[in-house]
Amino acid sequence: MILRRVLIANRGEIAVRILRTCRRLGIETVFAASDADCDSVPARLADAVIRLGPVSPAESYLNVDAVVSAAIAAGADAIHPGYGFLSENPQLAAACGAHGLVFIGPTAAQLEAVGDKVTARAHAAAAGLPVVPGGELPVEPALAGAAAARLAAEIGWPVLVKAAAGGGGRGLRPVTAPDELAGTVALAMAEAGAAFGDPRVYLERYLPAGRHVEVQLLGDGEHVIHLGDRDCSVQRRYQKLVEEAPAPCLDDRLRAAVRQAAVAFGEHLGYLGLGTVEFLVEPDRGAFYFLEMNARIQVEHPVTEAVTGLDLVAEQIWVAEGNPLRIAQSDVALTGHAIECRINAEDWADGFRPSPGTVTTAAFPVGSGIRVDTHVQPGAAVPPWYDSLLAKLIVWGRDRPEAVSRLRTALARCEIGGVPTTLGLHAQLTATAAFEAGGVDTTFLDRFLLSEVGGG
Repeated sequence: MILRRVLIANRGEIAVRILRTCRRLGIETVFAASDADCDSVPARLADAVIRLGPVSPAESYLNVDAVVSAAIAAGADAIHPGYGFLSENPQLAAACGAHGLVFIGPTAAQLEAVGDKVTARAHAAAAGLPVVPGGELPVEPALAGAAAARLAAEIGWPVLVKAAAGGGGRGLRPVTAPDELAGTVALAMAEAGAAFGDPRVYLERYLPAGRHVEVQLLGDGEHVIHLGDRDCSVQRRYQKLVEEAPAPCLDDRLRAAVRQAAVAFGEHLGYLGLGTVEFLVEPDRGAFYFLEMNARIQVEHPVTEAVTGLDLVAEQIWVAEGNPLRIAQSDVALTGHAIECRINAEDWADGFRPSPGTVTTAAFPVGSGIRVDTHVQPGAAVPPWYDSLLAKLIVWGRDRPEAVSRLRTALARCEIGGVPTTLGLHAQLTATAAFEAGGVDTTFLDRFLLSEVGGG
């Protein structure tokens, strides 16, 4: 099936990103906008705009019925969900199938298999991947605390309480002391129920000093290939701030093992579309563990595009149309090094407090090896109801030193006024010797804030 009209059920920079590829492919676009986004940059770029609902995500971008109804009313062939919101929602994928729409993403069954973290762990183990020791806890609050204490004693301290339906860094709580465990489990269950409609939590051994390495997969439902790996270890509150491809300072044997494990997981699922398998890696021990799979396009996909020369949105659309992969694993050539900084509307010196408002100035660098994905311009509103991401600065170099140098120069030429942003943080942390050397772990940003910025 050739797609002729796609409804974009998302907002912000990813909506702009999808629009540009659709335009290049000759596909008409309909931007499904909440009341907050009807005059946004993606609304101005799209061929048509359809009102999705009020500003509340629950009534617009998270409303399956509203999204499907909008696609039908707009005469769309397909829905592209971007990332976040309904991108990993099996109900949306199933509803698309029921109404003759193409869901540009995995199947509903695959979304169910990896969207539930407990089920995903089971699939990973069945595919032969190493998983962090742990297990699910009873949903009855009276039993969960005692079960957690027994499991923690078995797998060892410290531990991490995780929401089974969590994602995007939410629903994670480390616990270092036994007397804090029962209370943390109870709190995590309550938060998971409120945030995800699912109170289930599970316990894992907490490995605080590992590296977050992920592998980009592409599948057509029969064949699965990888498009290299990325490092996403610069994080705050389990949410990524800086990503790069390929992951620096990994020996060839460990890199190959991580990539092979990811492909094995994709083959186990018969995976369709783009997906990212995420691992916690301990390079000193040569060990790695499955964390989760994100069954969608990732925020950090541009760094993979930079080193592969591929348009990942175009590849998503190609396989969603029912086509077989047009590239084999042997066709994937990785060239150079790429780094991405997420520029958020946050006051990072005040605990990364979100900072809605109005952008008064917006200037970004241009030049060889520089890319900026954004949806903001002077006068753009930064609403309080959605994610704080304003722009992504991506640089490419022939090697990592050149990419780091180019990143520092590009950051100095970025300017966003009117709201606090993370630009200053990026400039400072990428200037450190540790970042320049590469291979930082997931505690890097916390240590940086404590030692060099006085605790943030």
